[in-house]
Amino acid sequence: MQRILIVDDDDLVRMAISENLKDEGFITVGAASGREAIDIYRKERPASVILDLKMPGMDGMETLKEMKRIDQGIPVIINTAHGDVPTAVEAIKLGAYDFITKPPDLDRLKVILNRATEKFNLDRKIGMLRDDVETSLEYLLGKSSAIKKVVQQIHQISHSDFSVILQGETGTGKSFIARAIHNLSKRQKGPFVTVDIGAMPETLIESEMFGYEKGSFTGAGQKKKGFFEIADRGTILIDELQNLSPYVQSKLLAAVEERRIVPLGGTSPVKIDVRIIGATNTDIMKAVTETKTFREDLFYRLNEFMIYLPPLRERVEDISFFAEKFCMDVAEDLNKKIHSISPEALSRLRSHPWPGNIRELKNVMRRAVLLTDKETIQPENIEFLIKNPESAGRDIPGLDGPYNLSLSEIEKAAIKKVLNITGGNKSRAAAVLKIDYSTLLRKLKNYGI
Repeated sequence: MQRILIVDDDDLVRMAISENLKDEGFITVGAASGREAIDIYRKERPASVILDLKMPGMDGMETLKEMKRIDQGIPVIINTAHGDVPTAVEAIKLGAYDFITKPPDLDRLKVILNRATEKFNLDRKIGMLRDDVETSLEYLLGKSSAIKKVVQQIHQISHSDFSVILQGETGTGKSFIARAIHNLSKRQKGPFVTVDIGAMPETLIESEMFGYEKGSFTGAGQKKKGFFEIADRGTILIDELQNLSPYVQSKLLAAVEERRIVPLGGTSPVKIDVRIIGATNTDIMKAVTETKTFREDLFYRLNEFMIYLPPLRERVEDISFFAEKFCMDVAEDLNKKIHSISPEALSRLRSHPWPGNIRELKNVMRRAVLLTDKETIQPENIEFLIKNPESAGRDIPGLDGPYNLSLSEIEKAAIKKVLNITGGNKSRAAAVLKIDYSTLLRKLKNYGI
């Protein structure tokens, strides 16, 4: 049942309104003055207020302003004499929900109250959900000022249909943020499809993205929908955006501009309604303006909004947050009594550059918890797990010893060493080696790795 505050210096008016509302299932509380109304409002926080304009001392307009300072969302219904309608209109401009004239039409008042309390409850639920989402995003992304800006941008962009580019190093959470944008958008009930360009052979990217018709190439035994058609009325995330070939870029541009695609081997266009989010671990503007490997017109079509995800080394305050979070999570999973990370170990974690970002930190903490037999993580529990990318090739034969290897042999050995350190993760290896992902793929092919 909803609690209604009735504010009027006339006892009979308060009683009459109160009795009628009680018959409809409302709980009522009365106040004979503006000051009393404010005191009651602070304590009881009713779902709606019926407020008389003409009262001695603190009048209705002052009371309205004070209530709105306490809670901007409270629905206040002005109860006024016919001659005061212009004042009631001014009250609405100040945030009042509606007004009625004396003597009030009680049936109309009940309709207004039901509508007002329904809106009040809905606004409260939305506010709580927004707070929950923001809290969960910060819990998963971090609490630094840089990440709070990212969380704010996620909220800003989610409710639009803008195309978005997420730019950040490998392991900074681009895929998670793309899904968060989708889940907060009006497309949340539609599909969320991820296209990992780096994981697909270049010869298959076109057919996988746009689909193909039966018989369009050898082995095409039946028609197949592409990722864009599968993502219709939803969101598509194109990861490693910068590695799209010029030909696929041209087809993607046509899809963005015309909102339709032509499957491989097909002649009839297929309409699509898809929001595009692109993700890149490089400075894509350099690919547009310097290397000219990414089309400028496609870039500006996709870059309606860009979110930059700072690497972990640029937000040191999040390192302790994530280290402790991962430590506690893994300890709980493994049923181990680990209560904390020592200040010395945290200092060592904060000084590490974390080329693999959050993903790398998570792996280090998982292994540290697994291997330690103490209740507090100490520096020796993490020291041997942290790999410094600057020294990744120091123990490769030929780099510190006699220079009896060719440059290509040294490069091949360095790539193999870094791949071993990263557990075969090519994206992370490219980041450690400070080369583009497509360049690494080409070298892997050339060296037969």
